[in-house]
Amino acid sequence: MLTRALFCFGCFAAPAFADPPQIVGAEVSGARVSVTLAHPDTGWDHYADGWRVETEDGTVIGTRELLHPHVEEQPFTRSLTVNDLPDGPLFIRAKCSVDGWSDTRVSLMR
Repeated sequence: MLTRALFCFGCFAAPAFADPPQIVGAEVSGARVSVTLAHPDTGWDHYADGWRVETEDGTVIGTRELLHPHVEEQPFTRSLTVNDLPDGPLFIRAKCSVDGWSDTRVSLMR
């Protein structure tokens, strides 16, 4: 009985320990920002569903919403046009449908 209870707890707890989306590449060309993500998408129940461009102080200057899972396409690259990108350091932060916005961000090289 205890084994069954632990197994069931593990089933419900698994998403809380899921891997956040990994930013494996990011570049900017003019106003176009391209980001490559890797994430163990399982389908509509859990997938990488966005990324955003932030300034050094965390101000969000552009968000790319991802509208569907990429189970068979990993890693994958999507782009966003951000007019009037500010001078100074920029960062990318990724999001998944279960865990929300990642605590970590990656510097955008320009």
